[in-house]
Amino acid sequence: MFLSYINELAEILELAGVIVKLFADGVKLYMQIVNSCDVAKLRRALDLVTEWAKAWQLSVSIQKRCILSIGRILPAASAEFHIDGHNISFVSSCRDLGVIVSHDLKPSAHRRANAILRSFVSRDINILVRAFNVYVLPLLEFNSVVWSPQGKQDIECIERVLRRFTKRLPGFKSYPYKVRLKRFNLTTLELRRLHIDLVWCYKIVFGLVDVRFDDFFTSATLSQTS
Repeated sequence: MFLSYINELAEILELAGVIVKLFADGVKLYMQIVNSCDVAKLRRALDLVTEWAKAWQLSVSIQKRCILSIGRILPAASAEFHIDGHNISFVSSCRDLGVIVSHDLKPSAHRRANAILRSFVSRDINILVRAFNVYVLPLLEFNSVVWSPQGKQDIECIERVLRRFTKRLPGFKSYPYKVRLKRFNLTTLELRRLHIDLVWCYKIVFGLVDVRFDDFFTSATLSQTS
C-alpha cells in the first residue's frame, strides 16, 4: 500500500528530468551535471520533493539527506542545494542500503575478525572459523556484485582480513596462507566474489532477476564453439 502511496512522487521526479530510485521510505535522486542548467534542474527536483511531502503531510528526514558528487569537480560542487528550507551538505562518502559509497567509487572493507578472536573464550578452531563465516563474511561480501574491487591494492586489502584471521588461529601462524585455507575448507575472498558474480550472471542471462540482459551482455552471432 505504501508503494501505491509514494508512486506519484517517482512519476513527478522523472518528469522533472532526474533519475529516481525508491526503497521503502527512502528516495534517492541522481543525474549527470555538466552545466548550470543541470544544477537548476536538480534544485527544481528537490523543491518538488518538498512540495509533495507537504501536500501529503510527510516529513523529510534531516539526518539522512546529503549530496555525493562523483567524478570531476563540476558546477554542482560549488552550488548550494536546499530541501524544505534546510541546506544539504556535500559528503565524501555515504551509506546506501548498507554499502558505503565513496566519491571515487573505491570499496571500503568492514572488519570484525579481530573482535571474534578477542571475544571468544574458546580456542576451538572450528568454532572460531564458524564465527568468522557467520559474522564477518556477510560484511565482506555484502552486495559485492556492486562494489567488487578491481585494483590490486583494494583486492589485497580485503583479502588481508581473512589472511590475518587464519594466521592468528592457534597453531597455524607458520603455515602458508593456501595451506591454512585448505585446512579450514575455505577459499580466497577474491574467488568467492568471482563465484557470486557468476551466479548473478546466470540469473541475469536466464531472467531469474529483474535486470535487463541487454544492459550487460550482447548475444553472440556465432552458433558454433571451437
